[in-house]
Amino acid sequence: MVQRVALITGGARGIGRAIGLSLAGEGWSIALCYRTSAEAAEETAAACRERGARALAVECDVSDSGACEALVARTAEELGRIDALFNCAGPYHRRPLLEETLEGWHAMFDGNLHPVFYTTRLVAPIMREQGFGRIVNFSMANADRMAAQPGVTAHYIAKSAILILTRTFAKVLGPDGITVNAISPGFIDSGSAPSEELASMAKKIPAGYVGSLDDAVSAARYLVSEEARYVNGTNLVLSGGWGV
Repeated sequence: MVQRVALITGGARGIGRAIGLSLAGEGWSIALCYRTSAEAAEETAAACRERGARALAVECDVSDSGACEALVARTAEELGRIDALFNCAGPYHRRPLLEETLEGWHAMFDGNLHPVFYTTRLVAPIMREQGFGRIVNFSMANADRMAAQPGVTAHYIAKSAILILTRTFAKVLGPDGITVNAISPGFIDSGSAPSEELASMAKKIPAGYVGSLDDAVSAARYLVSEEARYVNGTNLVLSGGWGV
């Protein structure tokens, strides 16, 4: 039986961490990358190993194409294959459009959009040779609406572009047994936002509550499962109805 391998960018914390721990408990091997959260990444890798999985924690700035090459090469070499890629990494900042700096503008594309291209093109030959692959990119709820976003303009454009890139890769790689899909979370309690802020937002969500990490994990696990083999090029909005 093939032991599946998942590569997770932004896997030290939040949704990426939760996905890694869940898959590790199901026998997957896990490679996670981090940029600055070395201690959290090592703790996550250790927790995966406690579940009986092989696990790597690799320092990698995914905005650097060369670093992405090293990350994918090390994962394939040490774990033998790559069956699933989760592009979870994605920096964020809020700033009025006319106050945005050039550095801040470029950082949103370098950290959110470009890594999806870098990593996908690198894992594609590996997955093609295997005849199997699952790629899951993270966008954001409302990204498909092309709405004005004066406070998070660059971030929003990058997340919208991820949907176009997802659909394009889905069309290109579909004939090779590789699916490429997106998850677009709304408000998820990943531990990074104050509880009072989340409680306030819950009043604006039709479901009446903020999503949990388990909700995100369930969506991710479905998209890499055999049950989702015919799901390709889709965008799964995970928002409890917020923004519809």
